[in-house]
Amino acid sequence: MKIMAIKNKLLGRVATLLLFASLNAYSSSSLAVELLNSSYDIGRELFSNLNSEFKKQWNAQNPQDKLTIKQSHGGSSKQALAILHGLRADVVTYNQVTDVQVLHDHSNLIPANWQQRLPNNSSPYYSTMAFLVRKGNPKHIQTWEDLARNNVKLIFPNPKTSGNGRYTYLAAWGAFQQKNPHDPAKVRQLMLSFLQNVEVFDTGGRGATTSFIEREIGDVLISFESEVNNIRKQYGEDNYQIIVPPVNILAEFPVAWVDKNVQKNGTEAAAKAYLNYLYSPNAQQIIASFNYRVIDQNVMKEQQSRFPATKLFRLEEQFGSWPQVMKIHFNTGGTLDQLLIEGRK
Repeated sequence: MKIMAIKNKLLGRVATLLLFASLNAYSSSSLAVELLNSSYDIGRELFSNLNSEFKKQWNAQNPQDKLTIKQSHGGSSKQALAILHGLRADVVTYNQVTDVQVLHDHSNLIPANWQQRLPNNSSPYYSTMAFLVRKGNPKHIQTWEDLARNNVKLIFPNPKTSGNGRYTYLAAWGAFQQKNPHDPAKVRQLMLSFLQNVEVFDTGGRGATTSFIEREIGDVLISFESEVNNIRKQYGEDNYQIIVPPVNILAEFPVAWVDKNVQKNGTEAAAKAYLNYLYSPNAQQIIASFNYRVIDQNVMKEQQSRFPATKLFRLEEQFGSWPQVMKIHFNTGGTLDQLLIEGRK
């Protein structure tokens, strides 16, 4: 009986210790918060800096929660498709409205009013397109019309897979249209010449950079103003020049938390705080330092020397809504496909 009592006592203690260990492990894991940000191809360095600063702020305000932020980068359309196929991203930070909107239209992962949940239609910053040319600007590139000349070779991402590429295509079309408002046939011919000059259609902005810089293909890399400035800084300011054309497109960078995912992941508070942080003066300074134009006018005044004057037009002013643009230009059989087929004849 004594032996049995001792055994029972020992078993009771072991059970208590195991229960304590289990509860302790559960408590530790429940305090860990992990966010996954699904973002566009060329946003790696920007968000690496923003994540570091946000984590400091979050940890100071929530010392009991250990925050980890992970990134997933690629062409924004491919990133959105990955979420539709099951990627459990908590937030999206894209470079085109339609790549966020698709998360509502195809699976109701976010509500229809997602753009009304944060300031400035949920776009904390914006950019436009710029040309990166080689030292001395040997082809004398200044305008979009120069890119339609037959002696110029271009690099930019595929509009089918990249918001960056779609903005490039639309910026060129809009500039040609403003120059020839009553001659749609000439606008189309300029676009045909422009597309015929493309040497490589990479799937995303980072691939296009590799083609231009490392493989030394093409005379002009077209990308966001922010990206070409960062490239020039990284690869040698004396080796390249940046041209911001006088007429250009306003490129919004929309963000959203993915409602159904944050509810499953238990990350709603952190996801909302993360995106709200992007509007803070500290974050706006960081974003501007990466050569994005920001909505904080005080920061823009301080950083004015970074941003050449250019006349920006909104997509809606010249093309209608994004759904109309996608249907007319980028869907299978649309104007882009027609021009590419015509250019191969």
